[in-house]
Amino acid sequence: MLIELENVTFSYAGDVILDGASFTLHENERVGFVGANGTGKTTLLRLAVGQLHPDAGNVTVKSNAKIGYLEQTGGFESALTVYEAMEEVFAEDKELLGRLDAVQKEMEHADENGLKILSAKHESLLKRIAARDSYRFDVRIKTVLNGMGFQKVYGQRVDTMSGGEKTRLKLCRLLLEQPDLLILDEPTNHLDIATLFWLEDYLAAYKGALFVVSHDRYFLDKLTTRTLELENKKINSFKGNYTAYKALKAERVLHDMREFEKQQEEIKKLETYVAKNIVRATTAKSAQSRVKQLDRMEKLAPPPPPPAPPRFFFSYETTPYERVLACDEFSLEIGGKPLIRDASFTLMRGDRCALIGENGTGKSTLLRFFLSDDKRVKIGRNVSIAYYDQENADLDPAARVIDAFWEKHVLLAQTDVRKALAQAGLYEEDVFKKVGELSGGQRARLELSLLQAKRANTLFLDEPTNHLDLGAREALEDALKAFDGTLLFVSHDRRFIEAIATRIAVVENNGLTFFNGNYADYLKSKTAAPPPKTPSAPKQTEGYRTKEERAKEAQTRNRIKELENAIPALEREAEELNAELIARAADYRAAQEISAKIEKLNERIEKLYGEYEGLIG
Repeated sequence: MLIELENVTFSYAGDVILDGASFTLHENERVGFVGANGTGKTTLLRLAVGQLHPDAGNVTVKSNAKIGYLEQTGGFESALTVYEAMEEVFAEDKELLGRLDAVQKEMEHADENGLKILSAKHESLLKRIAARDSYRFDVRIKTVLNGMGFQKVYGQRVDTMSGGEKTRLKLCRLLLEQPDLLILDEPTNHLDIATLFWLEDYLAAYKGALFVVSHDRYFLDKLTTRTLELENKKINSFKGNYTAYKALKAERVLHDMREFEKQQEEIKKLETYVAKNIVRATTAKSAQSRVKQLDRMEKLAPPPPPPAPPRFFFSYETTPYERVLACDEFSLEIGGKPLIRDASFTLMRGDRCALIGENGTGKSTLLRFFLSDDKRVKIGRNVSIAYYDQENADLDPAARVIDAFWEKHVLLAQTDVRKALAQAGLYEEDVFKKVGELSGGQRARLELSLLQAKRANTLFLDEPTNHLDLGAREALEDALKAFDGTLLFVSHDRRFIEAIATRIAVVENNGLTFFNGNYADYLKSKTAAPPPKTPSAPKQTEGYRTKEERAKEAQTRNRIKELENAIPALEREAEELNAELIARAADYRAAQEISAKIEKLNERIEKLYGEYEGLIG
């Protein structure tokens, strides 16, 4: 056990955040922590590391456990350079290497007796250095800094860097310190896709435990083997990563509702029997027995409904001509720094194009360029464009939420405005707040609500999932998948890109390259999968195979090919059924039938895998 929370209750400003929350985190576990924005995930992390103390209950931390905590907004502060700040982690290693060097120099001039003493010191130092892998501290620093995107700024002072860069440097320090437990609150913020992949691989090989809050579903699926959910002020635990959690959550809700309904039917039967028989002399005794049975029964409460995610719906009035946007032979720079040279870009009606690339390559600048009045940008006829700005710069922090909406849609009635805001998850207690008082997630949902009210046939989206929790991200995905207009968007959310994009534009090396296909196809083209394993030919002592042996080998090869086609197809079918189960969790009979299908399908997949491994072994 590393950390245990037992029946923890915590309130803030009179609001109960946690009510009897419990969980245990064990050594080497990989745990994802999910829940809607504002439910108290960060509060729970701060309780776990001792920054806050519970109103009731116990928080227990293993004695001498080394815990590293990355806060969402807690950057690293230092007057040192980037490399020097990382080198601090290895002060003991540098001291050991310095002592070893000094001993080696003394040994050059020592007499026989002194040499024996120095040799013993030398051997002891070598053992400690080998155990700590001290010789490689420089390699470890460069590996982490380069992987996290700092390869060009070793000599820059930390205190001159942005908040996002300081947060990434704090993560670099934690990775180099190698604590027993890494608690990471939104570690994927400020990371581009290349850095995300590097961090995933690094953490996958990490020897300690992980406890991760993240809205990045790819990240959670790659790294976690258990999922904790904070809902209705309590902690629920599920085996498996985020995708498994979604399916298991739907099954649990279905099971709990079935048990509740089953008990309600039993109660109704007992109460009906008592009502009919309590006054009859011949049956009064049995009726009294049922009254006692009802009194002894532990009544189940109906499962609380999960928090409702926001709802979005994008539509438009006018269909544009086929070519939405065209820009030939253009170049872009910012502050004298070239971003894109001699590029061309065309967007056709119905395109769903993702702009991807490393941070600083010019993706957001390119979006804004297409929105500018530059004469090189040709917009097609009947094209109406609505733009989502990740900074929400078009919102006045001093305006009330309802006024911010009305300012842009003056003809809408108050009822329509309130309805639109409520669908985005902004209710009565929110609509009269100042925009500047909203959380990042609330501002993002307000911006998306304004976007859908414009009813544009073309949407330009700059990091639309930033600040959105998992439920809101999935709601936005569903709405954009249903939208039959044109999309051009920047995102680092790989699951979002995979769900939406049918075309990829990569900003790299001061140019634009294009890939027609979805994100999964794009990744496959970047790293082609190794050829499937085929059975080795049976060893022949005399170099001769009979006709029957050759026929059997051909039959084996054919069966392997059949299995290599059948297994992925069945796995895709299982994924589709899991998605259907999640979508239809409220329809209990349908969900029960789907669960049965999934179980049979998984049994079949397992059987085929067994056959496949036997053939290629």
